[in-house]
Amino acid sequence: MKFNRRDLLMGGAALSASSLISPAGTALDQRRNHAASGSGPFQPSWNSLRNITVPQWLREGKFGIYTHWGVYAVPAYSRNATWYAHNIYNNPDSDERKHHEATYGPLEKFGYKDFIPMFTASHFDPDEWAELFKNAGARFAGPVAEHHDGFAMWDTKYSAWNAAKMGPKRNVVGELSKSIKQQGMKFLTAFHHAEHWFYFPTWDKRYDVSNPQYSGLYGVSHDKDAIPDKAFLDVWLGKLIEVVDAYDPDIVWFDDGLRVIQQGYREDFLSYYFNRAAKLRKDVIVTYKSHDFTPGVGINDLELGREANMTYYEWITDTTIDSGSGWGYVSNLGFKSADELVTGLVDRVSKNGFLLLNVGPKPDGTIPEPAKERLLAMGKWLQVNGEAIYNTSPWLVPGEGPTQLKKSGAFNEDNNLRYTPQDIRYTYRDNCLYAICLTWPGDKAFFTKLVPNNELIDRWVGLYPSEVESIKMLGSDEPIKWEFTKEALIATTPKVKPCDHAFVYKIALKKPF
Repeated sequence: MKFNRRDLLMGGAALSASSLISPAGTALDQRRNHAASGSGPFQPSWNSLRNITVPQWLREGKFGIYTHWGVYAVPAYSRNATWYAHNIYNNPDSDERKHHEATYGPLEKFGYKDFIPMFTASHFDPDEWAELFKNAGARFAGPVAEHHDGFAMWDTKYSAWNAAKMGPKRNVVGELSKSIKQQGMKFLTAFHHAEHWFYFPTWDKRYDVSNPQYSGLYGVSHDKDAIPDKAFLDVWLGKLIEVVDAYDPDIVWFDDGLRVIQQGYREDFLSYYFNRAAKLRKDVIVTYKSHDFTPGVGINDLELGREANMTYYEWITDTTIDSGSGWGYVSNLGFKSADELVTGLVDRVSKNGFLLLNVGPKPDGTIPEPAKERLLAMGKWLQVNGEAIYNTSPWLVPGEGPTQLKKSGAFNEDNNLRYTPQDIRYTYRDNCLYAICLTWPGDKAFFTKLVPNNELIDRWVGLYPSEVESIKMLGSDEPIKWEFTKEALIATTPKVKPCDHAFVYKIALKKPF
C-alpha cells in the first residue's frame, strides 16, 4: 500500500522539517535560555551535571522493559529491524535491499514512507502491555519515542510524520505513559533521533529521501559529510523537551549518536531535565553509551553486553528478548530461553548492573506469544526469588565458578553460555547473603568463596561459621543442612526444585561474637 497525493496532503506530510522548527524567540528558545540561566541546582555545564545521583528506585528495581515499535515492524526483516531502512537506501547490494525489491518492487517506486499505512496498531492495547510488563517483574518500562527513522511515536508539533497523525493514529507514548504509571512502574522513554542526521542518504537524488515533500520524515537534504546544522539541533532538543514536559519520564534513555549533537545542546537538555525534576521533587536519570556524556552524568549503557566483573560504578545493559540482535519485530528470529534471561539478570545484578530488556511488537500491536511466555517465566521466577534481586546490593565478591565472559563491555553477549553447578552469583540485603546457583547444583551446593583463602596475595576470611544463623532455599520449606569445611560452605538441596531456573540460597547472617 502506498500514499496517494491526497493522503500526503491530508496528513500534512508536505511540511518540511525546517518549516516545523521553532523560530528564535519561541518557546524552545525560551527553554534553552532558561536552561542556560542556571534556574535550578544544575548549570548547563559538565562540571555541574556530574552531580547526578542514581535514584534509589532504580537501585531497588534493577529490571526494566522497553519496546522497539515503529514503522520498521512492517517489513519485519533484517538482522536488526531498526536498520532495515538505512540498509535498503545506503547499501544496494545488501540482503535488505534485495528482499525489499523482491517483495515490494523497486526502491525508486516503493520507499520507506510507503510502509506507514501498513503500520496499523489495530490490536494495540497499552493496558495489556503494561500489565504484561508488570507481571514480568519489571519495575520500569516504556517505549522508544523515536528511532533513527524520523517517525515519532507521539503527537509532536515538530513533524506531521508521527503515530498520532499517520499509521496507527494513536499517541503511543502518551497512552503508554498513563498505562505504565497506573501499574506503579516508573516510565522510560528512549531516543535514537540523533542518528536521524545520517540515517537516510538525503543527498541521493535517485530516491524519495531527497524529495523536499518528504523531508519531515527523511530529513532536510544536506551534503553527505555535513555536520548537523542549527535547524536539526533545535528539533532534536525540542522533541526531547516536548516529551519531558508532556509525559514526565523518569528515565530518558539515549542510543548511540549523541556524539553528533553539539555539546551545548546536550548540556542544555540535561540541565533542563534535571532542574525540572528538582522543582517537582522527583528523582530522574539518563543513560548514555560510550562517552557521549562526560563520566558521572547518568548511567552508562552497554548494548548487548555486560561487565565481566563487579564494578564500583552502576551501569545498565540493554539487550533484546530475541535470540539475535533484531531489536524490533523480525518475523523469522527465535528467542532467548527463559533461563538465559533469568541468569543474565542475576549476573548483571551481582556485578552492580541493571537490565533493560527489549521486546519488539508486531505492526498490529500484538506482542509475539514466545516473547510473552518468556516474560511471564521471568515474572514467575521473580515471584519466588525477587528478594535476591530487588533492593539488593552487590556483595564483597560477585560470584564464583568456571563459566566467565571472555571480555567486558558492550557487544559481548554470549548466548551459548552453559553454566555448571559450580557457577554461583552473590547479592546482599538486610543482613542476608543470597547465593544464587545459576543451574541446579545436584544433591549439594559448594560455596568456595565463603571460606577463608590464605593465599599470600589474595587473603580473604570469607564467612565465620558462627556468622551463619540459618540457610534456606527460596520457594522451599524443606530444611537445609550445612557445614563448613576448609574448601567450602556445603549446603544440601531440597528434594523438590522450587522453581525452573536459577536457585537461591538465603543465608541469614548475625554478628559472629
